[in-house]
Amino acid sequence: MVTKFPDVWTLLSDARRRYGELFAEEPPQAAACAPGRVNLIGEHTDYNQGFVLPMALPFVTVVVGGPTSGQGVTVVTTAEDADEPRRVDFSLTGDGCSLSPGLPRWANYVKGVIQHYRAPGLPNFRAVVASSVPLGGGLSSSASLEVAFYTFLQQLKPDNGEKLGKVLACQQAEHTHAGVPCGIMDQFVSVFAREGQALLIDCRSLEATSVPLADPSLVILITNSNIKHSLTGSEYPTRRRHCEQAASALGKDSLRDVTIKELEEAKEKLDDVIYRRARHVIEEIQRTVQAAEALKKGSYKEFGQLMVESHNSLRDLYEVSCKELDELVSAAMEVEGVFGSRMTGGGFGGCTVTLLQAHAIDKAILHIQVKTRPFQMKVFRYKLQGVSLVGL
Repeated sequence: MVTKFPDVWTLLSDARRRYGELFAEEPPQAAACAPGRVNLIGEHTDYNQGFVLPMALPFVTVVVGGPTSGQGVTVVTTAEDADEPRRVDFSLTGDGCSLSPGLPRWANYVKGVIQHYRAPGLPNFRAVVASSVPLGGGLSSSASLEVAFYTFLQQLKPDNGEKLGKVLACQQAEHTHAGVPCGIMDQFVSVFAREGQALLIDCRSLEATSVPLADPSLVILITNSNIKHSLTGSEYPTRRRHCEQAASALGKDSLRDVTIKELEEAKEKLDDVIYRRARHVIEEIQRTVQAAEALKKGSYKEFGQLMVESHNSLRDLYEVSCKELDELVSAAMEVEGVFGSRMTGGGFGGCTVTLLQAHAIDKAILHIQVKTRPFQMKVFRYKLQGVSLVGL
């Protein structure tokens, strides 16, 4: 069964309607949106100053609202999966305690963006947030919210308009208010994404190269395990700490600077867990560069093989996959016409991404549904600049 998801105009309409219901006396004066993303390859490499290859999705977060003559700030989310309460009221004045993180968790991203906004003197305002990005699905619902909200604030009180500054502020918001020591990828692609293209991002230099994705014979399939992850738990920060320990033991600033040869020579002095984490990152950085080149050349079989290698490494070396993700990848790879499949996002649940031939899509969807029937996943389809994207 194919389920449609709301496009940006539907979300904007819904958010405006909700705003009118709550604040009829002051119609909204500003609106902003930002996309989620799927990372094709390059997982857990961004905070190691490596390479990543994400692309934006038509899943978006929208914010509508405007300044108010009343006191303080009111923000409401329409997301059914958001934790309660779905309305928060707080002040922009005083000692900053009102912007301290707490509950509900979704509001921490909003407060963090306000805290790190790069122009002083924000007015009091009211806002409604609506989103089609699955929460906890590994498709960057948090970065989408951060970037959309920052863009909304720019309309209330303009900053200098510098895009990289926006990216860094939104990343800082996640660090300080959500407690996630994330890399730069999610916020970067949400700001700099180009329709119909993936971005090869160098997370050290913060330079990006466009990689066209407009071959009508290709389909990207996104399957949601419906296992929601939370990167605010101990596992994500632990993985980052492991990488920092490995780099330090090898006398490097980051694992970006370490070769496999150097790692193998130092293996005996590293804890086995630290070694395996480092090996994944070093090899994944190289895989990502190779994958981008393969995509540019149209070598989809090679790209697919690198996707599978990436998943196996995330499962066995980095240990961030789960049974449901492994089963989705396995089921996809059984279908003729599938080039490759892997988990995407931070792991511990969320989604997989699969590259396949367009003629195989119906067969792939049916096969995955049959093989993973206990998941009871929803199926939806959408199209992006020549590349068909399908989500389960």
